[in-house]
Amino acid sequence: MEKAKDDPVDLEIIVRDEPAGHKSELRLWLRLLSTVNMITQEIRQRLRAEFAITLPQFDLLAQLDRAREGLRMGDLSKRMMVSNGNVTGLIERLETDKLIVRDFDPVDRRVIVAKLTPLGIAKFRIYSKAHEGWLADMFADVDPVTAKALMKHMATMKGSVAAHLTRGA
Repeated sequence: MEKAKDDPVDLEIIVRDEPAGHKSELRLWLRLLSTVNMITQEIRQRLRAEFAITLPQFDLLAQLDRAREGLRMGDLSKRMMVSNGNVTGLIERLETDKLIVRDFDPVDRRVIVAKLTPLGIAKFRIYSKAHEGWLADMFADVDPVTAKALMKHMATMKGSVAAHLTRGA
């Protein structure tokens, strides 16, 4: 089978010829990264094809859905781990599409708050239901026992990584 140009690169090829057990941490990292990349690419393609939105737009709508009272622009930047400029561009596009509105913070009129419009709420429900279905489809071959074990093991890994981060470096 020939590889399509949009097919994700399997990063595990880097250690393909290494003996089993060799460089196990690198193998694990590459497997995690390859899996996340495949999922992300598929979600991006489906959002674009079915709803004409980008993954960052979906992520911003998801943040606002969790905070129905709205979020300050700086808080959105922090939650999405992107610059204020990136958030502003996303906000402008979603505002043009009438999915969100910007308004002054009632406590501090110098601060702008973004929140979902009724149309934004309705559309995000559709987007998120599809997103949930896509993930269920991609994980369909993972039985519930395996999924539960993976969640437990990933929590252990996440804790290990967090314990060894170099803060502020």
